[in-house]
Amino acid sequence: MTYPVEKTDAEWRALLAAKDAEPMAYFVTRQAATERPHTGKYDQVWADGSYHCICCGQQLFESETKFDAGCGWPSFNESLAGAIEEKVDRAHGMIRVETVCSGCGAHLGHVFEDGPAPTGLRYCMNSAALDFKSR
Repeated sequence: MTYPVEKTDAEWRALLAAKDAEPMAYFVTRQAATERPHTGKYDQVWADGSYHCICCGQQLFESETKFDAGCGWPSFNESLAGAIEEKVDRAHGMIRVETVCSGCGAHLGHVFEDGPAPTGLRYCMNSAALDFKSR
């Protein structure tokens, strides 16, 4: 699949290094790795602002949609319209719904149907895939 923002692996590595991204950012976003629970820098951030893709800068979530799911990863109950694509993930002997940035294809995390109203969704994201911009 192609995305509006496409780069080589070397270009992604250089871009993330230039942004001073977390060491796991490349592995999470480009190789679908997962950071350990309760280790991400945005797990317990409750400031007013917005969350963007660390790779291409596309806005993904508003802080008002973030909630404490107790799972150890930043969780949101709603994404911005068109910001995230969903893919079936059959890795690790499970069937889940992977979320990727619609701007660059960066792996963000997974979405589950056990979130709060009104959507009932829980976007379980890796902090290493996100960039927070305060208001």
